Amino acid sequence: MESMEGIYKMTSTNSSHAESMLVLNNTALCDMMSNTYSPIVLEEQEKEPLDVKTFTVKKLKKSFCCTPTKAKDFFIDLFPVVRWFPKYKWKKWILGDVISGLIVGILLVPQSIAYSLLAGQEPVYGLYTSFFACIIYFFMGTSRHISVGIFGVLCLMIGQVVERELQIAGFDFDDTNSTFLSNQSAYVCGRSCYAIRIGSTLTFMAGVYQVAMGIFQVGFISVYLSDSLLSGFATGASFTIITSQMKYLIGIHIPRANGPGSLVKTWISIFKNIHETNICDLVTSILCLLVLVPMKEINECYKSKLKAPIPGELLIVVVATLVSHYAQLNAKFNSTIAGDIPTGFMAPILPDWSLIPRIAVDAVPIAIIGFAITVTLSEMFAKKHGYTVKANQEMFAIGACNVIPAFFHCFTSSAALAKSLVKESTGCKTQFSSVITALVLLLVLLVIAPLFYSLQKCVLAVIIIVNLRGALRKFIELPKMWKVSKVDTVVWFVTMLATALVTTELGLLIGVCFSAICVIGRTQVPRATVLGQLKGTEIYEDLRKYKNLQDLPGIKIFRFEAPLYYANKELFKKSLYKQTGIDPILEVLARKKAEKKNIRELKQKSATHSPTGAKSEVTLQLSYQQYDIHTIIIDCSVIQFLDIAGLGTIKEVYKDYKNIGISVLLSNCNASVIDSLCSGNYFDHGCVNGLLFYSVHDAVKFALNVHQKNGDFEVNTPC
Repeated sequence: MESMEGIYKMTSTNSSHAESMLVLNNTALCDMMSNTYSPIVLEEQEKEPLDVKTFTVKKLKKSFCCTPTKAKDFFIDLFPVVRWFPKYKWKKWILGDVISGLIVGILLVPQSIAYSLLAGQEPVYGLYTSFFACIIYFFMGTSRHISVGIFGVLCLMIGQVVERELQIAGFDFDDTNSTFLSNQSAYVCGRSCYAIRIGSTLTFMAGVYQVAMGIFQVGFISVYLSDSLLSGFATGASFTIITSQMKYLIGIHIPRANGPGSLVKTWISIFKNIHETNICDLVTSILCLLVLVPMKEINECYKSKLKAPIPGELLIVVVATLVSHYAQLNAKFNSTIAGDIPTGFMAPILPDWSLIPRIAVDAVPIAIIGFAITVTLSEMFAKKHGYTVKANQEMFAIGACNVIPAFFHCFTSSAALAKSLVKESTGCKTQFSSVITALVLLLVLLVIAPLFYSLQKCVLAVIIIVNLRGALRKFIELPKMWKVSKVDTVVWFVTMLATALVTTELGLLIGVCFSAICVIGRTQVPRATVLGQLKGTEIYEDLRKYKNLQDLPGIKIFRFEAPLYYANKELFKKSLYKQTGIDPILEVLARKKAEKKNIRELKQKSATHSPTGAKSEVTLQLSYQQYDIHTIIIDCSVIQFLDIAGLGTIKEVYKDYKNIGISVLLSNCNASVIDSLCSGNYFDHGCVNGLLFYSVHDAVKFALNVHQKNGDFEVNTPC
């Protein structure tokens, strides 16, 4: 047959020899077997040469040209409400949306007030944040079910930055009425005013980052935040949140610790000042916990039977406010209360540009966490209900929920799991429910807000802590997680401990780095196994895992479960030598040593005139050792790619084993690996420098066939 370049599948015309292989030349087996093979050519697709200039110009024209149709599509994509709201099924959907919107709105009121405390802000700013987030996401969001508003972990991160900047500005931790003259502007601003300036400027920067990520389509960043990492981060942050609220639970005044080890520092301050505990606040906290926790558990246990969850937070807030007002707890027992909550809206303000150099870095993890949580929840509900969400549009939506409200005295918002679950379970069909929620918040802002004047801050702290039950329950799931994936469990623990004991931002960074190290480590130290055959089948699996497999005589099947690249090439060779029981380098050295010894013995015998025939016989017996195996088959099904070092390792292994008379076959190679082998000249023209098989079974049949025909399996001689 005429020699042809390309990859071929060689199939035997004799049915008893149905081996199939991939080789680089159809004449490769001409002297190897007497059977006649007919080639099946696998022709590569022709690739047109890429003209970079033409391609760039085409892309730029497509991106920057503006037509009425393109402008319309852009507007509809940016505001998805334009697409779905005209098709709204009023009779079918309105009842579910109204009910879910009302319930979420009722739950949001006490939570918005409470989480303002965590963010270092006055209660009214939490109500502003929830209101604007609901309205903006209604216009721009693609998820039908998530509830966008205040999220505890983000509030914690904001509060830490706010407290740091207040201390830099010269405010004491309890300096609530002092004024601060900014060096950069001519206005006089109090602590509360300056705190919201810090929070809104930080929110503005986080929103700008999110919009920029949407423009440059870098939403893929969120894929590096695994479920175990996010869960560990949330649990670690929960410990920090609980610690930050302890001073309100027992009614003591201590500064908010910042920097690494803030959790430990705060607990030290708590124990140092525990003698100052306000008994009124402590008793109120205990009573609220005894009431609110059972209500939450009832909602959780009977959520399938309850038409709507019991609004425990709202009931606690109403009752506690009435008791505090009529019992005059603030005047008689010096209990800390929420204070004045103004009605209406404040005039919009610009972000404080002078703060941006100091808080720009702090906004990065806030932006990433906010986006990751929102996209994760959006995709979860979309998958459950059979629709799709656009991750990039979610980036724009959540970015807008931060950029625009930043001008209206708001702080960072994102999707929240607990409220989204309530929204879904109470019949939500579309984001029209967010409009209903916004109307509830608007009613509170315009009319009801001042009535919460006497609400104790310890009640708000209880609401925050009780809502962290979900994150803390992850400890119960750890044994199950450990059984499923030990690596993910370790990632969870490392992220949780780093977030709690260092800082939230550094904890997230440590978690991401450790998770990446684990991924790299799994490729550096992968499983390497020898496969056995399930008798009478074409199934080959790990001999150490299954007991009903048989080891094939004369053949070792080796599987390396990772890409083969520079970081694990030495492990590949060590594992192969260990699993096969033969180190070809040591065998060659031993052979050379034996040959030298033979030569010395021959010289000694020559000196005593011993027969030469005996010399030759002894030399042959010592120089050529017979091994239990004649073929090594490398199962490449789990090797995703080869780099230059990996390719060199395959060549080296092939050559070393060839030197001691053992052949190496490759099977189950994917297209990427085959391309690397071809590009790296693994195959020589005119002869078989290594055989490729579609399956392990094909390679086994071929090896057994050739060994039976020719004795010693040697396919590496020139054709």
